[in-house]
Amino acid sequence: MVQFTFPKNFLWGVATASYQIEGAYKEDGRGESIWDRFSHIPGKVVNGDTGNVACDHYHLYPQDVKLLKEIGVNTYRFSISWPRIFPEGKGKPNEKGMTFYKELIHLLVQNNIKPAVTLYHWDLPQKLQNIGGWANRKITAYFEQYARYVFKELGDLVPIWITHNEPWVFSFLGNWKGVHAPGLTDFSTALQVSHHLLLAHSKAVRAFREMGLKGEIGITMAMSPMYPASQNKEDIEAAWRKDGFQNRWFIDPIFKGKYPSDMLDWYLDKVVMPEVKESDLEIISSPIDFLGVNYYFREIIKEDKNEWPLNLKVVTADGGKTAMGWEIYPEGLYDLLTRLHQEYNGIKILITENGAAFNDIINREGKVEDDNRLDYLYQHIVQAYRAIQSGVNVSGYYVWSLLDNFEWAEGYNKRFGITYVDYKTQRRILKKSGYWYKKVIQNNGLEA
Repeated sequence: MVQFTFPKNFLWGVATASYQIEGAYKEDGRGESIWDRFSHIPGKVVNGDTGNVACDHYHLYPQDVKLLKEIGVNTYRFSISWPRIFPEGKGKPNEKGMTFYKELIHLLVQNNIKPAVTLYHWDLPQKLQNIGGWANRKITAYFEQYARYVFKELGDLVPIWITHNEPWVFSFLGNWKGVHAPGLTDFSTALQVSHHLLLAHSKAVRAFREMGLKGEIGITMAMSPMYPASQNKEDIEAAWRKDGFQNRWFIDPIFKGKYPSDMLDWYLDKVVMPEVKESDLEIISSPIDFLGVNYYFREIIKEDKNEWPLNLKVVTADGGKTAMGWEIYPEGLYDLLTRLHQEYNGIKILITENGAAFNDIINREGKVEDDNRLDYLYQHIVQAYRAIQSGVNVSGYYVWSLLDNFEWAEGYNKRFGITYVDYKTQRRILKKSGYWYKKVIQNNGLEA
């Protein structure tokens, strides 16, 4: 059998997020988040689902760490709930909230599992949304205060820090499309939010450096390579524009100290441009240690002059799909990784999310035989290996997700986990893909 062996010390992990798994939404002093508010509005989430209980990880975390140990991961990515630490979003911290994360992290460290901590995975304190949310520049200072407190309390124990998860998704699905919290529908607001997210990210990075912490810090982006629907000039330009909107708008300021000029020109006569102060881009381009990449699918783009403000549409691909309706296109991961390596100075990359939702069922033997997910993960890990062989500095891979969980606007209707969760009993069942991933980790690679 041909063996795909990964570099020594490669990080194999799984990922989760606070609102999607923790539950305990009113316990031990936790404040309301924008997702608490949004998910309780009728019609916003499938079946009226909320994260009130989710996977009850807040109470069952020792069981979940045992599960991590069984799978054999050497790192676990999770996020901290800002309103659990600062119920008002600022001011006095809630020590009970911090105690939960300290106990979780101590347990991970005892089990030789490196914590990879995300500071912001979309659950903004509602009290801050009440004063304009991320569209209000003051939030960047409150985020820095939150980050400094978390660094002070946990910095010695955590080797990997991620400031934000998927700022594009939060900015535009939450503030333009309205399908995520806070549910706003204004493109100009979304642009302003995107700028403040980048500014807050860099303020946290600067605080981290100033505090002299030993670990590494980066940011995680949701990234899709964009392919034109044809070789027509219009479609090629539309694909580049979609890339500018979704990818370059977020990574160019960090790595190049500027927003893409083609997008600035495009937006100029269509929307209210974000307010950017003179020193902002210098701050935003503060060096980071790695780029986190979440990859799920590619996009095929066609020009469409009727679609404001980008004049394009996404074309449905013919290939196999996941339960989310997302095309399965593993080669897109290779294309994305090699491009990032070439264009952004060989930056160290962590694949911080990759995974698939399928309609899993428990069979009569009490097992979940999710061969479709196993195949999805296999094909994508092969593409990560190809990228490494091509010289790309990929140092880790995290499966989304450890557990089936609250999948945002889809509620509990979509299952991404390598562990099945029976939400009525909170019983966890490791799926076939979970057992397979355990072997991948043991072998530090794959057999072809």
